[in-house]
Amino acid sequence: MRKNSNKNRRINGEVQKVISEAIRYSKDPRISPFTSVMDVEVAPDLKTCKVWVSVMGNDEDRERTAEGLKSAAGYIRSTLAKELNMRYTPELRFIMDDSIEYAINMSKKIDEVTAKDNEARLARGEELSEESDDTDPEEE
Repeated sequence: MRKNSNKNRRINGEVQKVISEAIRYSKDPRISPFTSVMDVEVAPDLKTCKVWVSVMGNDEDRERTAEGLKSAAGYIRSTLAKELNMRYTPELRFIMDDSIEYAINMSKKIDEVTAKDNEARLARGEELSEESDDTDPEEE
């Protein structure tokens, strides 16, 4: 099976759903409730699986969640075996992904720059165009 085949993409999607549910219902207190499975990549031979996980919170929450996920890997893998009928149940490797936090920080920086730009325009006496206004005309 090729890496980017339709079958592999379907397997990745199903594995992601099952792992997300297993993490949500895990009873390990170390796993943060703000844990999201961002992506899953099952190897073509179905023996290994990389799971990208994002955790909202500070570094301590991320570290505790990583420890909890390593500890709960057996439970998650057994849940995967029960839910999906696959030839092999892949060995799970969790990788911490900070893309959500990065996107939130970038969005805040963009908002700050836009606000400063609007203040500078008002100070020069220019009118603000509707593009730079944060209100949505459809909401009013």
